[in-house]
Amino acid sequence: MVFDIKPHEREIFMLIEQAAAELGFPAYVVGGYVRDRLLGRASKDMDIVCIGSGIQLAQKIASKLRPIPRIVVYQRFGTAMLKHKDLEVEFVGARKESYRVDSRKPSVEEGSLEDDQNRRDFTINALAVSLNAHNFGEIIDPFGGLHHLERKILKTPLEPGKTFSDDPLRMMRAIRFSTQLGFEIEDETYKALSKYKNRINIVSKERITTEMEKILKADEPSIGFKLLFDTGILELIFPEMAALHGVDVKNGKAHKDNFYHTLEVVDNLSKNTNNIWLRWSAVLHDIAKPPTKRFDPTHGWTFHGHEALGATMVPRIFRNMRLPMDHKMKYVQKLVRLHLRPISLTKENITDSAIRRLLFEAGDDIDDLMKLCEADITSKNPKKVKRYLENYELVRGKLKEVEEKDKMRNWQPPVSGELIMETFNIPPSRAVGNIKTAIREAILDGKITNDFDEAFAFMLEIAKEYGFEVAKES
Repeated sequence: MVFDIKPHEREIFMLIEQAAAELGFPAYVVGGYVRDRLLGRASKDMDIVCIGSGIQLAQKIASKLRPIPRIVVYQRFGTAMLKHKDLEVEFVGARKESYRVDSRKPSVEEGSLEDDQNRRDFTINALAVSLNAHNFGEIIDPFGGLHHLERKILKTPLEPGKTFSDDPLRMMRAIRFSTQLGFEIEDETYKALSKYKNRINIVSKERITTEMEKILKADEPSIGFKLLFDTGILELIFPEMAALHGVDVKNGKAHKDNFYHTLEVVDNLSKNTNNIWLRWSAVLHDIAKPPTKRFDPTHGWTFHGHEALGATMVPRIFRNMRLPMDHKMKYVQKLVRLHLRPISLTKENITDSAIRRLLFEAGDDIDDLMKLCEADITSKNPKKVKRYLENYELVRGKLKEVEEKDKMRNWQPPVSGELIMETFNIPPSRAVGNIKTAIREAILDGKITNDFDEAFAFMLEIAKEYGFEVAKES
C-alpha cells in the first residue's frame, strides 16, 4: 500500500529523501504521524527514523532549508529536532533496545528498521512510510497495523508480556489510546495489563500522571478510568480514587457506587469544558466519601463533611502525583470544598447573605463551581434532574442579582488591617484580625452595606469593645 502524500508534506518528504540519499542513510516516517494521518487526524509531530545518525540527517536537511532552522540536539539520546512550517520533525537513528527487570531505561544499540519497529508499543504505531527512492511512499507494515487500524484494535507487535514488562508505561498508553481513539484492546494484550500491572511501580509518578491527564482530556474520560480500575492499575497509581468503588448494604439500605458516580460527573463536565483543572475537581469532588461514610439507622448512609475533608486531601494527592502545587491546586481545592454549597442553597429560602458568602468564597471561580454542581446531577429520574436544574437556575439568577447589587465577587472588606492599626495606633494583634472579621461578617450578613463610610463607622463601634480609641494626631 502507498501512503497518500499531501501537498503540504511533499516538500519536507522530498528534502528528507534527498538528504538521506546523500548520506547513505535510508529514512522512514514512523509511528504516531503515520497512524494519525491514516485515521484522518491532524498531527503536528513527525518522527523520522534513519539507518544511521539522526543528528547528521537533521543537520543535512537544515542546511537545505531557507532560512536555516535551529536544530535542538539531544546527544545523549542520539536525536535531533527542527521546526519546519507548522511541523516539529524529530530525527533518530534506528535502534535495538534491551531492558533490565528493575528499570524502564533500556540499553540501546544501533539497529535496523525491523529492530526499531519491534520495539514499538502497538502495531498501529509500528507503521513506517519509506522516504527512499526505490520505494518512496510505500507503507511498511510487518505486524498488520493497517488491519488493526481498520478494525480499531490495539495490539502489541511482540508478545504483550515482553512489550509491557520492558516498558510498563505502555500499559497506561494502551488505555490512553483506547480512550482517545475509541479502539478496543485485543484480548491477549488486555489480559497482560492485569498480569503485569505491578510493573507500573518502576515508572515515575510524572510519566504516569502525564498519561492519566491525557485520559482526563479525552471526550469521554470514563472509558480510560474504567479500564484502569478493571485491570487493577488504578489501585496502584491512584488508590484514593479506586477506594470510591463499591456499595455497602445495611438494614436493606444501600448507597450509590461513588466510583461510577464520579465517572458520570467527569463525563458530564467534559461535555461542557476542556479546562483540565475543572475536570480534576470533578475527579476529586467526592474523594473523601470512603473515610466519612457512616450508617445512621434513621437516615441510612451518610458522608458528612466529605467536602471539607476532600479539600484537605487535595494537596497530598497533587503532591503524590507531581501535579503543580500552585494556584491550580488551590483552585481544585476550593471547588472540592464548595461543591455542596449551591445545592444546599436550593433546599432553603435563598437569602442575600448566603449568596454573598458564596460569591465571596468562590470569587471568579463561581461559574466553574456552578458547572461542577450541574455535572454532579447523575439521577436516572428525569423529574429529579429537571427539578435540580431549575433550582440551580434560581441560584444562578440570585447570584447575578446580588453580584450586580453588592459587587461581592473577589471582594475585600473596605477597611484594611493597616487602616485599623493606623486609626488606633496599635500593633498587629489578634484584636485587629477580630475587628476586620467583624466588619466582613457584618457586610456579608447585610447589617451594613459594602461601603467605606459605613464600614469605618462600624469599625469605631467594634473598637470600643476592645477599649481602643482613635489615635490623636501629633
